[in-house]
Amino acid sequence: MHILKMNRLMITLVGALLCCQCMIPLTFGFAPLSSFSVSSSTSSLSRRSKSSTETTCLHAFKKVFVAGGSRGVGRCVVEKLIENGSEVVALVRSDEAMTELGQIDGVLAVKGDAYDYKTVEGAMDGCDAAITTLGSQASDEIEVGKKRIDYEGNNNVIEAAGILGCTRVILVTSIGCGSSKDAAPPAMFEVLKDVLSAKQRAENILIKYYTNMNWTIIRPGGLKTEAMTGTAILTQDSANAIGSIHREDVADLVLKALNSPNTHRQIFSAVDPEISAATNVEGATYQPFVLE
Repeated sequence: MHILKMNRLMITLVGALLCCQCMIPLTFGFAPLSSFSVSSSTSSLSRRSKSSTETTCLHAFKKVFVAGGSRGVGRCVVEKLIENGSEVVALVRSDEAMTELGQIDGVLAVKGDAYDYKTVEGAMDGCDAAITTLGSQASDEIEVGKKRIDYEGNNNVIEAAGILGCTRVILVTSIGCGSSKDAAPPAMFEVLKDVLSAKQRAENILIKYYTNMNWTIIRPGGLKTEAMTGTAILTQDSANAIGSIHREDVADLVLKALNSPNTHRQIFSAVDPEISAATNVEGATYQPFVLE
């Protein structure tokens, strides 16, 4: 399957070279392809008003695609992107989510399924960065013949970014993936092993096949829905870092990482050392990563 995908990517690259489309730095493609159009009946767009938030950091991306933006960390990411002065394209599955997000100035809500590659590619076309927080619960029932959205949906986002030349990608997974496996308590890992395995497969695709892309992987600890504390950190102590973190703090770290060049092609755990949690190791400290 990966060979077919690589062939598809190479065909795009050759076509771009022949057309001299050198507008975007090289990944596996150049200029965005308009191979899919979003109908007005399945999207809603609110015109972004001019505000002081537009005078933000110099690295701010103008238009960011978000998968998983209707709830949880993804919804917090959408809100913080708008505060940061970016326009957002959010892929959502329900009419309710499309209506709700479409009422936010600067958000284009597109109804579609992340399981469908062409829908993802069409929604992302024209964006200069992509963030995916797609994930499932261990208890979620998976249809026969389908893989978990943690892999299938995230893989579609990663592949579309490569095809379209969207070179900045942030993938939000979980502590327990890859090098952070040993940090997760055995009982927790056992419950979440199928979810973590699917997320790790998506991570591996990004790391192995998209070496020219400026990707970042962020693995949060146990998620809580409470107000942002501002004390959460990114750390590369992946073998040991464990603990809880509020969803809004994860979103805040995602935005900071998005605009920090020193996070390119790096993997982080995200925890809040100030939050008490049953999984915390007494007396443990983790070295914070300093964002540029």
